[in-house]
Amino acid sequence: MTIPSGSRIGIVMMSAVGDAVHVLPVINALKRHDPAAHITWVLQPLPASLVRGHRSVDEILPFDPARGWRAFTDIAPLLRQRSFDIILDLQVAMKAGLVTALTRAPRKIGFDRARARDLNWLFTTERIAPHPPQHVQEQYLEFVRHLGVDPEPVEWKLGPFADEHAWQREFVADVGTPYAAINIATSNPDRDWIPARWAIVIDALMDRYGLRAVLVGARSGRELAARDAIAAATRATPVDALGSGFRKLVGILHGAELVLALDSAPLHLAVAVDRPVVSLMANADPRRTGPFRRYHDLIIDAYHDPGERAPVSMQRRWGRVPRITVDDVLDRVERWAAHHRRG
Repeated sequence: MTIPSGSRIGIVMMSAVGDAVHVLPVINALKRHDPAAHITWVLQPLPASLVRGHRSVDEILPFDPARGWRAFTDIAPLLRQRSFDIILDLQVAMKAGLVTALTRAPRKIGFDRARARDLNWLFTTERIAPHPPQHVQEQYLEFVRHLGVDPEPVEWKLGPFADEHAWQREFVADVGTPYAAINIATSNPDRDWIPARWAIVIDALMDRYGLRAVLVGARSGRELAARDAIAAATRATPVDALGSGFRKLVGILHGAELVLALDSAPLHLAVAVDRPVVSLMANADPRRTGPFRRYHDLIIDAYHDPGERAPVSMQRRWGRVPRITVDDVLDRVERWAAHHRRG
């Protein structure tokens, strides 16, 4: 079913930064199909800091889950002031369903009943067709196809934006040498690799490839502890870029020769800015949450057992990150040097 020109489209996806990265190709496809479409995105503060100013996002309505039930009373009057032609509820959670219920739109599109957890299907009027598990990016693109819009080419257009180039040039100049951006920890300790192993990799990056390490991520206690442990164990002192913020992180990743990332937002940001990424995957199926369509030769898959053949899975597997060895990482770095290194 096609959508009329100039439609007012609401996006309900209030989850993590990585999910926001996956939503951008949906929005870009809709704008490419109809530049007159008006896109409003209900989004929580952290991912909003990444996409604010994006040329395909006309409006962001803030939803702050830290405010508990007050988040709903905050968003309700903003939604009452607006009417939409279509709502895309991309998030299978009760809170997304409640926000969808607060919107005024004749078409509220969500996942099929089997995938719409937490009774989310109750809040939509229209559902996309059932589909077996696949990459998260692909399942969001199902919404675009449902609307009769071609999702290809998949585009993020994430920047760096024009007003960010000067900062990026200054950062690259300050590093002073080609560098690898390294995501040393995540929001989930079960996805984190061992700092002592990162230190060995960091020394090898400099000794073998002339790459200085730039540490990226937030400044949580666990990340700061990992930074300090790495600094104490390495000869090649890494650059501390923790806590730079997501817009600067885009510039840092875009300027990197190589990215090494855990199963977290920097992995998806690296794909979005088309930088080669060595991805350390153990907690989740890399076919579902790994790099989308690119750099599959650089994936380290500790999620599956050797020789395992199974459909794409949504199940988590805990405690597998220590399976990833230093040699595994350096093998993928060597593949990058052989097949992806610029120049």
